[in-house]
Amino acid sequence: MNVRRLIPTTAVAGAVVLGLTALSACSTSDAADGGNGDKLKVTASFYPMQFLAERIGGEHVAVTSLTKPGVEPHDLELTPRQIGSISESDYVLYLKGIQPAVDDAIKQSGVQNTVDAATLTTLENHGSEVSGHDHGHEGEEHADEHGHEGEEAHEEHSEGDGHNHGEEGGADPHIWLDPVKYAEVAKGVGKSLEKADPDHAADYKKNTDALVAELGELNTAYETGLKNPATKTFITTHSAFGYLAERYGLTQQGIAGIDPEAEPSPARIQEIHTIAEKEKATTVFFETLASDRTAKTLAKDTGLKTGVLDPLEGITDKSRGADYIEVMESNLAALQKALGAK
Repeated sequence: MNVRRLIPTTAVAGAVVLGLTALSACSTSDAADGGNGDKLKVTASFYPMQFLAERIGGEHVAVTSLTKPGVEPHDLELTPRQIGSISESDYVLYLKGIQPAVDDAIKQSGVQNTVDAATLTTLENHGSEVSGHDHGHEGEEHADEHGHEGEEAHEEHSEGDGHNHGEEGGADPHIWLDPVKYAEVAKGVGKSLEKADPDHAADYKKNTDALVAELGELNTAYETGLKNPATKTFITTHSAFGYLAERYGLTQQGIAGIDPEAEPSPARIQEIHTIAEKEKATTVFFETLASDRTAKTLAKDTGLKTGVLDPLEGITDKSRGADYIEVMESNLAALQKALGAK
């Protein structure tokens, strides 16, 4: 950018610390070198936003993620230094309704270039059971209209998985798990970066087009790979896959309202057992960042297998892939195996 305001030394130091702790296997080291005066200083709320900022911003941005690898986004509590780093950012990318602490801090930050990814696509309502065959648009919500519902649901379901999945009428925030919706968000992020930093608009557009093409290939892989499954039902301890199920004609059966660390009730175990028998489901999925206790208990009591389906809220050394694309490919392989798709 031609005009660059001076960044206080303390803010730079904060960015260095955050950059070192928040970098994933796929991120650059730019945020940690302290010499970013000529780069757009970008703050991303958590990994799915970080990935977009890094891939689209490329060499012109220094990206800091507010959520460290291994920390579930909804558990995030911001430090004063992190709040200060938001205010010193040139551009902030977040997803309203999934991290109330971040939403509040951004609202108070006064940053001009602030982008809510949820406004770049449509959000829908998803309960614990989501089928691709009852897809409708009556549940589409504008993120700004339902941000507060998301925060309330966050509190209501804090004993569950911490997210709002639409059980209470709020919008499901997990848009990044649908490659098509994620591509829509990517396009919007690209355009907003072009406006924020017009000197490098051509590069942002080029990077956006490349990422959208890659997400298109991922979508095609899912469409092809899940075309002829033996069963369309999968069971998960984290009801994050409503958009994915909807996109590819599957049915997600989430163990909603159960603490991931707690034993499921006998009634729910029986219900899952009945569903599994009826729908010929084979697998209970758990996620990388949470305990597998619930999944193993259900599997033992219902005769089902266990597997990993990663909601991609963060990348760690336990992730089955180095970045969003690779983990989504691992998720596809896991679904194909569980659903008997060829």
